[in-house]
Amino acid sequence: MATMPKAEYVGFTVNQTARIYRLRVSEPDGESRDYMLSIAIRAFLSNRVRYQDAPEICFLKLERELLAHGDKKMSSSMSITNEELDDYRASHDKRPLHRRPRPSTKH
Repeated sequence: MATMPKAEYVGFTVNQTARIYRLRVSEPDGESRDYMLSIAIRAFLSNRVRYQDAPEICFLKLERELLAHGDKKMSSSMSITNEELDDYRASHDKRPLHRRPRPSTKH
């Protein structure tokens, strides 16, 4: 059974157009590689993504990419798309279902 690489959050930087999250993937053999995943600033400003959700969104994308590419080398820079942000939001929507009001017990 193959051991999965370990990913860790290293930090982020901000430029005029994006927040860039740096994640480090450590292989079982001790090698590591850094990946930069960017989310457009306008996605935060338009409330498409919350700041506290951004690292998880980046981890999930990196995990998908690592699984899809296997042992093949992949780009160390990636952008999170609007579609990926929408998918994350839909799968993590915590709003309660609309419920009917309870009947009044007052007489």
